[in-house]
Amino acid sequence: MTREHAGAPVRLRSGTEWVYAFRSQEDAATPPDEAVCAAAPFTSTVKLGAGLYVPVADGCYERVGSATACFRLTDRTFTPGTQVPFYVRFLLPAGAFTALGECTLMSNDQPQAGVVLAGGTLKLVEVPPGFVGGMVSNLSVFNPLKLPGFATGSYYTLYTFRKEDTGASSP
Repeated sequence: MTREHAGAPVRLRSGTEWVYAFRSQEDAATPPDEAVCAAAPFTSTVKLGAGLYVPVADGCYERVGSATACFRLTDRTFTPGTQVPFYVRFLLPAGAFTALGECTLMSNDQPQAGVVLAGGTLKLVEVPPGFVGGMVSNLSVFNPLKLPGFATGSYYTLYTFRKEDTGASSP
């Protein structure tokens, strides 16, 4: 196994499996891509744009890409246990990865009322050339009320597979 730096791809089993770990944070300078949400197989009620970051040292992060997340939220009380359709596209140095699935709302009152915690597992439905499928998991904080001290963002793990002998460069 090789590891280039924290958050970088980790190569496992002869180079066919790739794992990316990164975080997202909603960013006013990165608006959601309307075309991404229009491609979702459901009508999006929430559209978020975010920067993607990997840790580099001493609590500092380096921006490595951007994302658009689209989901259909109909329960504005954010009832724990509610499953929310979720569609997201990550623009990373290796290319565009798009995933679809559901996130489950876990809490609407921790660490305080109005902060929503959620998590999910998504199937990769679009991958760059040289890759074949995979999945994404996320742990997310959603701050719809814009309460001070809490950012909307997620920690993601993207697990994908490279085609063998394609001549594709490593991400």
